[in-house]
Amino acid sequence: MPYCSRMIGATSFIIASLVLGGCSQNSAPNAAGEEVPEVSVIQTVVTPSVLAVELPGRLEAYRQAEVRARVAGIVTERLYTEGQDVKKGTPLFLINPELLTAAKDQAAGALAKAEASHANALDKLRRYKDLATDHSISDRDYQAAISEEMQAKAEWLTAKAQLDKARLDLGYSKVTSPIDGRARRALVTEGALVGQDAPTPLTTVEQIDPIYVNFSQPAAEVMAMQRAIKSGKVEGVALKNVKVDLVFPDGSKYSKPGKLFFSDLAVDTNTDTVAMRALFDNPERELLPGAYVQVRLEQAVNNHTVRVPRDTLIRTAGGASVMVVNAESKVEAVEVTANSLQGNDWIVTKGLAGGERVITTNPGMLAPGTQVKITAEKAAASNHP
Repeated sequence: MPYCSRMIGATSFIIASLVLGGCSQNSAPNAAGEEVPEVSVIQTVVTPSVLAVELPGRLEAYRQAEVRARVAGIVTERLYTEGQDVKKGTPLFLINPELLTAAKDQAAGALAKAEASHANALDKLRRYKDLATDHSISDRDYQAAISEEMQAKAEWLTAKAQLDKARLDLGYSKVTSPIDGRARRALVTEGALVGQDAPTPLTTVEQIDPIYVNFSQPAAEVMAMQRAIKSGKVEGVALKNVKVDLVFPDGSKYSKPGKLFFSDLAVDTNTDTVAMRALFDNPERELLPGAYVQVRLEQAVNNHTVRVPRDTLIRTAGGASVMVVNAESKVEAVEVTANSLQGNDWIVTKGLAGGERVITTNPGMLAPGTQVKITAEKAAASNHP
């Protein structure tokens, strides 16, 4: 038994020594005999960057006209093809004109009667004027003749106005497009009674070249940008030079850049946003009113930024950082501010001054203080507005 006890004790000692030896090796990285990790780095360069923001927007027709019936009647014919491009004045619908023609003829007869009455009253006034000169008639009869002429003239003017209205109503029986644009689907069919109690909607004509896109930016972001421009941290862009791009839901970009057309001077109290509007050329009718898109708005230029590849940035609950190789060839964590992504690069606005060697090879797997060996080094991409 004593011999067995000695054997057990010796075995325990050997196992403990092996465990402690293993722990000692793991707790001292890059100790003598260990292989130094090899990494690739990029050397950062300070370069100007355009500060852009992406916001949801909705397309809206440049001009939109609701075509309505202006007279009562039965629709007898649709004169256009739905979806057709039309010019101002193009006939779209025909409303039964028979009653309107009869009303015009009746108004013309009333006007002729009024003209005859006025001519008779005017002739009487002229004769009474001569008689009143030599006192052949009383002054009362002369004033009565004047009143009759004035009344006859008023009736003539009323009849003329009624004829003009009847002619307009007859003209309204042929409903035309008020603007150039594309006529949408018809809202009524032949045989429909329209304009009886109120102007009946018949269709809509929209001009979609050019086309608007409406969007809004949070008021806090707008004010923060204004403060940054005022303090000189970034360089503002004049309203007429602001570049606006349009991105479709599938991520593709519209081929033609837009112009910032309008930026409101007040904040919407319901949404706490500032309303904006951009204008895009749309010759191919690729953009359709009502569609949702993403708007990329370039608002300013920051002349002191650094671009780093997407995978070099490490984000945690505490913020963002990149791993760099210092002068002693050791890994060092540097906290940075990077809020915008352009292509495959993060735009770093704070934390890097240029010349740092940022690790691109699995930076999240390296602990600060680790000795490394640089195998490849290249300059970071520059970004010019």
